Amino acid sequence: MSQINYFHSCAAYACKGILLLLLVCCIPFLATGQSKKISPSKLEALKKELITEIDNKKVFTQQMVDMIFSFGELGFQEVETSAYLTNILKENGFTVEKGISNIPTAWLARWGSGKPVIAIGSDIDCIPKASQKPGVAYHDPIIEGAPGHGEGHNSGQAVNITAVLALKKIMEREGIPGTLVLWPGVAEEQLGTKAFYVRDGYFKDIDACIFTHVSNNLAVSYGDAGGTGMISMEFTFEGESAHSAGAPWRGRSALDGVELMNIGWNFKREHLQPTQRSHYVIRDGGDQPNVVPSKATVWYYFRERTYPKIKEMYEDGIQIAQGAAMMTKTKVSYRVLGSAWPGHFSKPIAETMYENIQKVGLPQWSEDDQVLAKATQKEMNSPVTTGLNIKLDSLKKPDGAAMGAGSDDIADISWNVPTVVLEFPSNMPGLPGHHWANAITMATPIAHKGATAGAKAEALTLLDMLIRPEIIAKSWDYYRTVQTKDIKYTPLISATDKPAVHLNKEIMEKYRPEMKKYYYDPSKYKTYLDQLGIKYPTIRTDAKTQENKNSGDNKP
Repeated sequence: MSQINYFHSCAAYACKGILLLLLVCCIPFLATGQSKKISPSKLEALKKELITEIDNKKVFTQQMVDMIFSFGELGFQEVETSAYLTNILKENGFTVEKGISNIPTAWLARWGSGKPVIAIGSDIDCIPKASQKPGVAYHDPIIEGAPGHGEGHNSGQAVNITAVLALKKIMEREGIPGTLVLWPGVAEEQLGTKAFYVRDGYFKDIDACIFTHVSNNLAVSYGDAGGTGMISMEFTFEGESAHSAGAPWRGRSALDGVELMNIGWNFKREHLQPTQRSHYVIRDGGDQPNVVPSKATVWYYFRERTYPKIKEMYEDGIQIAQGAAMMTKTKVSYRVLGSAWPGHFSKPIAETMYENIQKVGLPQWSEDDQVLAKATQKEMNSPVTTGLNIKLDSLKKPDGAAMGAGSDDIADISWNVPTVVLEFPSNMPGLPGHHWANAITMATPIAHKGATAGAKAEALTLLDMLIRPEIIAKSWDYYRTVQTKDIKYTPLISATDKPAVHLNKEIMEKYRPEMKKYYYDPSKYKTYLDQLGIKYPTIRTDAKTQENKNSGDNKP
């Protein structure tokens, strides 16, 4: 080899080495998704712009809140709601995958590219027999017996979509990389889907998750949320029919099996820890009294504070059912309909979010807002009589003393991806929950203002997570060294369990034709209150109005 060729060869290898070194050094940088530095002062300026942009979207937010309220769809039957939301997302440049986890009303919507990948979710289902005219402070259903948003799930996707579209505008202009993934909590009231999303891999590429849920304050928490995990099970007994009077000795009553199981479980309660919650409904008790029921079904929720205790209740329930079948000479089968772990949420993301909550603050409630809240509290004999909250909650920290409460399958996602739940103030304190009274505010200025406040807090936090990679890095460190140090996620569903997509179908088929007459039409009416012809607020008497107005504590 000549000396010149030797030097050319060395130079070529050196260039390749330098190029390889640059690629190795740059890959971690590129993987963070941070293509440009944004100064703290520029970040604050962008946050102010986001707040203004979300204020400018108030009508857009209000229309989403009102539209979903008018659909009033039960779990697994959220057909109109999902079509409406996915159309909005498609129109705004999102790619939408429908029918995820073989659930017709579930979907995943993506926009953006690169890291971080942040999931943004909220529930969309409603409550049976909770139909209620918004803005009316006493029971006044739109359709007697129909479902309605007595949990307030009509508001969360409005928070998310408003926040994300405002953020998307800034990301595009500023060249901020990252991927935003929106998704719905389908059939949350049945704890019916999120564990399936996790099992089927839809959160494998997610770096963090923000979930939103209606509340009466603007708040966030971290650590053990204090709720229960849960497993939902259906037990079906099969016997032999016979004439109840002519030859009852020839029958084997499936209903007897259900009733004996319930008796056995109710005796079992005495020996369960105070943290347990368990309840059931008989879904099928037979056809008519003069025919011995050959088939009967009971649906149980078993709740506890830890995975081992939930599994123990699950196994006890099966044993008691088998014992009841032996006593009645019937057969029993069972299946899992849904599940949820007890929740645990990310401290680093919660701390970041709470800083933004303090920037946003609570909405400015009007006198009419407070009149409606106080009248409803009085109607419901609420322990709270002071109306809407006018002071922010502090950052909620785990106290380790929880005695059991409700369940939410967002917990399954929280055990797989760093997650927080943003609570936003679209309802009032002191109500029973899962009740028509909880629907009273949900298509009124209270819900609209609360959703706008929630969108601001969420958008600011999302921007922080995109610009400051240390937030997500710290959240994964917390996840590994604190949250999952001693507890590892084990699914409560199996690889063969299927979502219970049949639930609520008959109820919606019964009521949907009449409910369609009341779907909100924003092309004709500014608000759903206008469409329904409701004076805001409507309370029982003028005397109560004056009494509440004179109380003087409605001002922020």
